[in-house]
Amino acid sequence: MMFPEEKKVYVFELDDVLFPKKDYLLQVYYLFANFIEFTETFPPQGDLVNFMKNHLESQGEGSLFEHAQATFGFDMKYKEHFERLHVNAVLPLKLHLFDHITTLFSQLNEEGKEICVLTKGNPLEQLNKVKFVDWGEFSNRVKIYFQDELAFRQIDPTQFLAQEFAVDITAIQFVD
Repeated sequence: MMFPEEKKVYVFELDDVLFPKKDYLLQVYYLFANFIEFTETFPPQGDLVNFMKNHLESQGEGSLFEHAQATFGFDMKYKEHFERLHVNAVLPLKLHLFDHITTLFSQLNEEGKEICVLTKGNPLEQLNKVKFVDWGEFSNRVKIYFQDELAFRQIDPTQFLAQEFAVDITAIQFVD
C-alpha cells in the first residue's frame, strides 16, 4: 500500500476504518437479546438477534430499538439498558483489525511513522470499542484520541495532534 513519504503522523478513524463497526454492534445486540430472553423469557435470543441484524443491514442503527420493541412487545424500560450496553458492554469476542490495516500499520511502523486514532462519537462508547480491539503487536504503539472530547474542550484536533507529535500540520495524514 502506498502512503505519502513526507507525512510523519497517520491518523485513523476507528469505526469501519480499522475494523467493521458491525462486529461491535452485533455483539451488543447479542448481549441485549440474551438479557431480554433471560429477563422476560420471550423472545428467543436468536430471533431478536436476527431481527436486529437484519434491521442493521437494511435500515441502519436508527430506530432499531423501537422497531424491535414494537415487533416483539418487550417493555420500553429496557431502552436504557440497550443504550448502556453500547457504552459498557463486555464483549464475548475481540474486535479484529482489517487485514489491510494490519499490513499498513506494519509498513508505517517500519518507516518510523507515528500512528494514532482520532475517533468520533461518544468517547465512553469509543473507549469501550478500543478496549476490545485486538491490537496485536501495535497495542503499545497506537495512541487514541477522542474528537468529541477535544471539541467539548474547544480544542482543534489537527492543531492538538500537531502539538502532541511535535510536527507541522502538513505532516499529518488523515485516513478515513
